[in-house]
Parts: sequence; C-alpha cells; structure tokens
Amino acid sequence: MENKLEVWNLAHELATDFYKVTKSFPKEEIYGLVNQVRRSVVSIPANIVEGQARQYKKEFLQFLYISKGSAEETNYHLFLSKDLGYISGEEYNNLSNKCIRIKMMLNKLINSLKN
Repeated sequence: MENKLEVWNLAHELATDFYKVTKSFPKEEIYGLVNQVRRSVVSIPANIVEGQARQYKKEFLQFLYISKGSAEETNYHLFLSKDLGYISGEEYNNLSNKCIRIKMMLNKLINSLKN
C-alpha cells in the first residue's frame, strides 16, 4: 500500500522499524512494553489513513491529532526502551529523529488543513 502523504510513508517506515527492533527485546516484555509500543507506533499511520478516508476535513483533523498523540506516546516508549538498555543510543537517535520528523510533518499538515 502506497500513500500520497509523505508523513504516512515515514510513519509506516517507523512502524516496520519498531517491529524489527522489538524482536530482540526480552521475552518478559512481549505482553508489556513490546505490545504497547507496537500498538502506539501502528496507530500513527493507521489514523492518518483512516482520517484520509473520512468525508469531512474536520474528521480528518481529529484523526491527525490522534496520530500526533500516538507519535508522542511512541517517542516515550522509545526513550524508556533506551533507558532500560533494550536499544542502543544509535537506534534511539535514529528512531527518535523519525518520530520528531513525523510530529513536525503532522503539525504542518494540520495547520494547512485548518487554513
């Protein structure tokens, strides 16, 4: 599935990155942090695409705000994963930079739809 929105494509890339990274997390985290971070990261592109499919701009905006919240949640899980030693500093920087870019892109998209 390809999407015209660059923010969706980057969010999808981040989701696949997180799935790969969390494969190496401790087994006791499968139903804890791994499950939670996967749900939050998948929520980012899922809400973008669901909002695009809505009939009204106001609905699309609401889904973009949800996506932005999920990006913030994902960024925290990323920070926690680093502090727990589950990912390296390099992995953290790479994934965190993608989260920041996604949030900035969502802000721009939201602002453009509001005007």
